[in-house]
Amino acid sequence: MLDPLISILIGIGIVALGVLLFWPEKGLLARYREVRRITNRVLREDALKHIQKLDFTGRSASLQSVAGALEVDANRVVNVLAEMEESGLIDREGNHLTLTDEGREVAMNIIRAHRLWEQYLAEQTGYNQSEWHAQAERFEHDFTPEELDQLAGALGNPIYDPHGDPIPSREGMVWDHDRINLTDLSPHQFARIVHVGDEPEAVAAQIEAEGLLPGMFVRMMENSKQRVRFWTNGEEHTLAPIVAASINVAIINEHPEEVIQAGIPLDQLQRGQEAKVLSLSPRLRGQERRRLMDLGMLPGTSIRAEVSSPMGDPVAYRVRDSLIALRSEQARCIHVELITNEVQS
Repeated sequence: MLDPLISILIGIGIVALGVLLFWPEKGLLARYREVRRITNRVLREDALKHIQKLDFTGRSASLQSVAGALEVDANRVVNVLAEMEESGLIDREGNHLTLTDEGREVAMNIIRAHRLWEQYLAEQTGYNQSEWHAQAERFEHDFTPEELDQLAGALGNPIYDPHGDPIPSREGMVWDHDRINLTDLSPHQFARIVHVGDEPEAVAAQIEAEGLLPGMFVRMMENSKQRVRFWTNGEEHTLAPIVAASINVAIINEHPEEVIQAGIPLDQLQRGQEAKVLSLSPRLRGQERRRLMDLGMLPGTSIRAEVSSPMGDPVAYRVRDSLIALRSEQARCIHVELITNEVQS
C-alpha cells in the first residue's frame, strides 16, 4: 500500500500534468497546435512565393519543385497543397500548379515584404550583404499590407531591392529591367549590372566575395566556356560561367567614366601619397555611405594617407584638414586617382 501522502502527491502531479498539457490557449498541446498552425501558414506562403517566382520566369511549378524549394518531405507538401487548393489559392492541372487571383495577391505580398525588408537591411542597418536574404526570409511572414506601406514610404517607395529584383507595389505591379545575362556580353562591350542573384547560397557567396552589386559598370574582356573575365570598379574579376550567369546587365553604348578611368582603390595609397577621389563603390550603402560623404569623401576631393596603425589597419587619411580613420574594407570601396608619388618612410 502506498503512503497516503505519496498518493496525494501523485494525484496532484497528475492534475498538474493535465493542466500543463491541456489548459486552453496556454497548455503545451494548445501551444503545439499554434506552432503547427503558424508553421503550416509559413509553408503555404512559401509555396505561393515559389510558384509566383517560377511564373515570373515563364516556368510552371510542380509538387516536386515545391518540395525542393521548401525542403520539406513530399508527403507533407501534398497535404499543404491540398489545403491551398481547397482554400482557393491554387489550381492544379495534372502536376502543374498555378495561382488563383487570391493566391497571387498573397504571394506578391510575401515577395514585397521580403524585398522591402532586404532594402531596409541594406540601407538602414549594419547587416552584411550575405545576411540580407536570410534575415528577410525570417521576417517576410510578419507584415500586414498596411505595415508594408509604412515601410515602403519610410524607404522612399523603392522599386528595386539591393539585389536588383523588382519590388511589387501593393497592387502587385512590378517594374523589371531590360536585361541580359553577363555571359551574353561580347568582349569589349560595356554594360551596367542591374541584378545579382541571391540564390543558391554558394553562387551568392561568390558574387558577394567579388563585391559585385547593381549599379556597377562593367567592360567585358573575355567570355569563354572556361571563364568570364571583366573589368569593373577599378578591378579585374574572373568568374566561372555558372556564377556569371546569375548576374544580369543592361547593355550601354557609351563608355562610362567609372569603367575606363585610370585609378586605384584607396587602400593601395601609401603613407605620404596624395590622391583625388573619383567615385564611391555601390558596395558602400546606407548610413556608412552617407557618413563618408558627410566627412568629405566626394568626387574631386583631395585625400592623403597619413598614419597607419601598428597592424596596418585602420589607416588615417587627411581629408579637408581632418583625419579620418578607415578600415581597409572601407578604403577598398573608394576609387582614387594618384596625384603625388611621394612615399614617407
